[in-house]
Amino acid sequence: MYDVDTRKRALALIAQGRSLNSVSQQTGISRAAIRDWQIRIDPLPSRLVKALPCPRCRPEAGVPADTAAYAYLLGLYLGDGCISAHPKGGFYLRIVCADAWPGLVDECREAIKAVRPEDSVCVVQRKGCVAVASYSRHWPCLFPQHGPGKKHDRAIILEPWQQTIVDEHPWEFIRGLIHSDGCRNMNWTTRVVGGERKRYEYPRYWFTNVSDDIRRLYTNTLDKLGIEWKNCTRHGRPYNVSVARRTSVALMDAHVGPKF
Repeated sequence: MYDVDTRKRALALIAQGRSLNSVSQQTGISRAAIRDWQIRIDPLPSRLVKALPCPRCRPEAGVPADTAAYAYLLGLYLGDGCISAHPKGGFYLRIVCADAWPGLVDECREAIKAVRPEDSVCVVQRKGCVAVASYSRHWPCLFPQHGPGKKHDRAIILEPWQQTIVDEHPWEFIRGLIHSDGCRNMNWTTRVVGGERKRYEYPRYWFTNVSDDIRRLYTNTLDKLGIEWKNCTRHGRPYNVSVARRTSVALMDAHVGPKF
């Protein structure tokens, strides 16, 4: 058994971005123990019962103070996020990010802290990815799309207050969606010029999600921004949305850019 101070020190090292291996070697604590503490987010029972302010729970039902950060976090949540209940009450928000994009992990942590500055954020290392996680009783208030089962098996519709935020910060919302379920890559094609076939490369943005509703939220926002897009069906499944027109890609580059 480890005391609370020991657990807090180990979790603080993880929160700095350290790996499970390095923290385990430094502290002499097993990886399994540290991973268990990460899942629990905070070993102090007081955090599970502490009442935190929530803009949605107030009588006037407000919105998060940092609406730009919320729009970005909403995109991340719809793509690679989930909310799960804690057995003793409250909820965990988890956003899964690939190890290949450390900048994305940092942005995700910053967005969560901007939306819920009262709550701690930790990074749970998994094989090939990390889960950026935070505990709060109010995550379902802030993300009412939470529900049982997979997102593509249920309706995903924004509340009016969420749509207002997306309308105010459309690029932040698009960035969140691209950073979760999208990418920027180089595509290529060939053309015959002067009797000779030449290869041409050009950048393209992809967004892939099996939820019709989430793809529609993405494309509706692109329409409002004047971005040209098209559906690309693969194996009979319309899961991919492509942005390849030069002017549209230039706008995406200016406001979204590749993952980093």
